[in-house]
Amino acid sequence: MPGVHSNLKEMMREKDPKLSIRQLAKDIDYHFDSVRKMYKDEMVQYPRDLVWRLCKYFKVTPGQLIVVDYGEEDQSN
Repeated sequence: MPGVHSNLKEMMREKDPKLSIRQLAKDIDYHFDSVRKMYKDEMVQYPRDLVWRLCKYFKVTPGQLIVVDYGEEDQSN
């Protein structure tokens, strides 16, 4: 489905296939439920401090963590 999506699930798999959401939340010292929502791509808004901590943890940019899927939409805009 077109839109803005979290790439957290894929990043966790790449870093360590055994890394749990709970362990990640503990590692970055953040609320489990917020990390879980981002993992399941259920977040409506992305908290800046969460994005910052995840980018620092995975050594990525926000554009790698949060991706845009244009789907079938006209990509010329």
